[in-house]
Order: sequence, then C-alpha cells, then structure tokens
Amino acid sequence: MANEFDYVVVGAGSAGCILANRLSADPATRVLLLEAGPPDNARREVKIPVAFGKLFHTELDWNYRTEPEPGLNGRGVYWPRGRTLGGSSSINAMMYVRGNPLDYQGWEKLGNEGWGWEDVLPTFKRSENNERGADSHHGTGGPLNVADLRYVHPLTRAFIEAGKEIGWPYNPDFNGPTQDGIGLTQVTQKGGRRWSAADAYLRPAMTRSNLKVETIALAEKVVFEHRRAVAVQYVTGGLTRVTARANREVILAAGAINSPQLLMLSGVGPADHLRAVGVRPIHDLPGVGQNLQDHVAAAVQYLMTRPESLLNATSPRALIQFLAFGRGMLTSNVAEATAFVTSSPDLPAPDLQFVFAAALYNPEVPDSMEHGYSLGPMLLTPQSRGRIELRSPHPTYPAAIYAGYLSDPAGDDLRRLVAALKVARKLALARALDPYRGQEIRPGPGVESDEDLEEYVRQSAATLYHPVGTCKMGSDRMAVVDDELRVHGVEGLRVIDASVMPLIPRGNTNAPTMMIGEKGADLVLAKNQAAQIGG
Repeated sequence: MANEFDYVVVGAGSAGCILANRLSADPATRVLLLEAGPPDNARREVKIPVAFGKLFHTELDWNYRTEPEPGLNGRGVYWPRGRTLGGSSSINAMMYVRGNPLDYQGWEKLGNEGWGWEDVLPTFKRSENNERGADSHHGTGGPLNVADLRYVHPLTRAFIEAGKEIGWPYNPDFNGPTQDGIGLTQVTQKGGRRWSAADAYLRPAMTRSNLKVETIALAEKVVFEHRRAVAVQYVTGGLTRVTARANREVILAAGAINSPQLLMLSGVGPADHLRAVGVRPIHDLPGVGQNLQDHVAAAVQYLMTRPESLLNATSPRALIQFLAFGRGMLTSNVAEATAFVTSSPDLPAPDLQFVFAAALYNPEVPDSMEHGYSLGPMLLTPQSRGRIELRSPHPTYPAAIYAGYLSDPAGDDLRRLVAALKVARKLALARALDPYRGQEIRPGPGVESDEDLEEYVRQSAATLYHPVGTCKMGSDRMAVVDDELRVHGVEGLRVIDASVMPLIPRGNTNAPTMMIGEKGADLVLAKNQAAQIGG
C-alpha cells in the first residue's frame, strides 16, 4: 500500500502543481506527484524576478537544445525548460498573458467541445487573484497572484511612448476587452517576488497527508496492463527504481517535450519510430511528438548613451530596496512591456508580439556587461511545425527536438519576421527613445536589404520559450488526446499540460497552461464523481 495511490501525476510544473492541489483536496484521495528536478528552494534566484536568466544552464533547467535547424543555417537553439517544483513557472519571465479569445474558438472549431473562450474564461478567472480587482475579465481570491510591476524602468516607459508615436494604441490590460496595442505586462508576482505554480498551488497542499511529493524522481515509463495505465516506473535519487501504482489514473503533466517522450518510452506513439529505437509498441498513435509549435523571435538591439540599463539591478541600493520593501530593479521581470500588433488589416487578431527589455538580453550569452536595450519581435501564429522524437529507449537520454523553425513551404514565417524587424527598427527611431539610443548593434547598420535581414534571421532567431502541441487535443488521426484530455486508444491515462494545445495561443503560454491544469483537474474530478454515483 505504500506505493499505491489513486492518482500518479508526472511533472510538478505549471499544470502538475495545480493537479496535485485539486486532486488531493479530498482527504480520502491519495496523490503522488513526481518531479525530476530538485526543490525550487535550491537557488535563491528563483524568488528574485530580474534574475531569472541566472537560472538557465543550472540544475533547475533541462537545458535542452534543438537538433540543427535547416531554417536557421543548421544552428541548434537553446531551449530552457524548468526542472524543479513549479517547472517553467519557476524560471520564466512571469508575464501573465492568456492569449486571444480567437485562439480558444479555434480549439473548439477543431472539435474540442468545452474549450471555447466562453468555456475557459471562467477557469482563468477562478484561478486568479488580480491585485487590480475583479471585473468581467478578471477574478480575485484565486491561488495565482497577478500583479502590476513594482518597478518600471524609465526606458520602458519611453518605449511605450515610442509605440504610441508610430500609431499603436495604449493598452492597459492585454487580458481585457482587447489584446491589440502596447503597454506594461502584468506578472505572476506577490510582494515583488516570483509567485510560481509551486507557490500558488503546491506549497499550500504539501501539508496534506494524502499528497506525496517526490523530487529527483525521473519517470521512466507508464506501466500498462491490457492497454490500461496502472502504474509509473521511476528512479528516485538517481539510484532506486520504484513502481507506483495508480488505482484511478496516471496523468502526464511533464510538458511539451517530456510528456510525448514518456508516452513513446512507454510504447505509445508512432509504431515504426518506436521499433526503430528499440521500444516495443503498445499502441500505434502517430501524432505523439508531432505538431510541435513555438514562438520564434529575432532581436533589434541598441547600446545606451548612458549606463542606466537593468545591469544596475546588482547595485547595493537595488538589493536594499528589494530585501526591505520588495521593490526596485530586482523586482523587474526584464520584459516589462510588450505590444500585440496585427500586420495586415485582413487578419482577425494580432499575429506579431514585440517584447521590450531595458537590457541587452540574449539567452545564449546571458551575462552581457554592456548597457543597452532589446526589442524582440516574434511570430504569434507560426505556420512551421516541428516534432519530438526518441534518441534512445533509455529515459536518461534527452529527446531529439526538431523545432522546424522557418520550415513552412510558402516561406511566410520568414517574410513576416523580416517585416517585423523593419517595424522594430522604425519603433526604435521614434523621438521618445532619442535620449537613450546609441549604436545599433543587432542587426547592425550594414544589414538593410531584405536578403540581408533574412540572413540575419537565419543566423540569430531563437525561441521565446513557448513550445506546445506535441500531444494535441482533437479527434483526427493525428490527435493524441480527446477533449477530456484522455489518451486515445488506452485507458486510465491523460495528458494535462501545454502539449495538448492543438494551436499555439497568441501570447505567452504559462497562463494558458495553468488554465489547462485547472480545467483538466475538473475533468478528472468529474469522472471520479460520476464513478462514485454510478457505483
């Protein structure tokens, strides 16, 4: 009985923490939550918003890199993903963006009943404690604290004025009546410190005797009996192999890379691919690992005319402000402002997002010591698709990531990104930025023609950390889960995380992933209640 539970949840990320909380609310229900990484108190930078880049390439990061990308001149791209309690919500830039209502209408039109905007908005509101207060778009009293930034760099405010100069409307709330425009982001912070899914959902539940949380616990496979998921085999502490039985359901919440990898390691996926890497197929499900989508971005960067960037967050004054009052530069999320822009009047919603940072932000080289600022346009609706594949039948080998950047046959993604760079340059030359603007260092003054800009994109474009879609929800041949997030063709197994998104939302993906966790918990509990009534 020690290793027997009602639910075994794999992955303590943005969705997994929610599932652990909601499913263990009934004292009679035993829940096991497995997390491959260490606890989220392993590094102090987790709580310091401006320091999130310091968590990259550490033990709290899966530290992934894509395979060489043909669309990016054969470059592999670094993909940070959270490997700790809270998952990527413990290492991200904390931007609270739900996406556009049309995103969820699109999910519903693909046959996913109950996932339209009117269905998911109440779930967003229920989870939220928005410090601005409740209204038709926002909730209060929920576990997830959503706050306005406690520090805004003067250059960020100049960026917003620059956007207004070129005709973008000011938008005080990207999760309100409209998404279009430029403004400050709200963040998942509380008292000026990060407020992750672990803070919001998991920590309050960890005192429950019916919830067991194991860290440094790498799931190796789902165990099946007659096509029913009955257990999870995992290794704890890197040494001891354990099998935990799930009397009701096994739930994968390991994210867009690890959930499809674990399905395939367990024998659920494209049968020919599984055989080729030495895994015995249990169920041929060709869509596992396919449909990978991500937001790709390129940067325009300038040096500053004076040393006033976020590099000054390391000053003694900034540290005192943070420790004593929860204020100052250390509370900055770096990406303090953003803009959602529609590139053509024919489009029904924004297809571009511009993210601004009062720093020379580069995830590949995070420790630049020059004062500058960055503007990163990214594609919200990429046409390119990638995939996740197994390298090996051994769980310790990372999956192979083929992001497929700029691979759409029509070349639309590349053209739109080049056009977005031109807009970013126009914005950067607005009068509001005159007092700060130094030399353009990326793409650089010699990069002017479309051909040169295309080459710059191929040499420099990178992820904005939003991989989704690899266990997509739907009913077509390539769908992996149905609209109740149950894996097609087997019993007792669900996937509840960003991998189930059939289409990537127009915006940052952490808030939508947490909504999926909430809604997924509702679906699991509804089934359990129905079974109790029927029994």
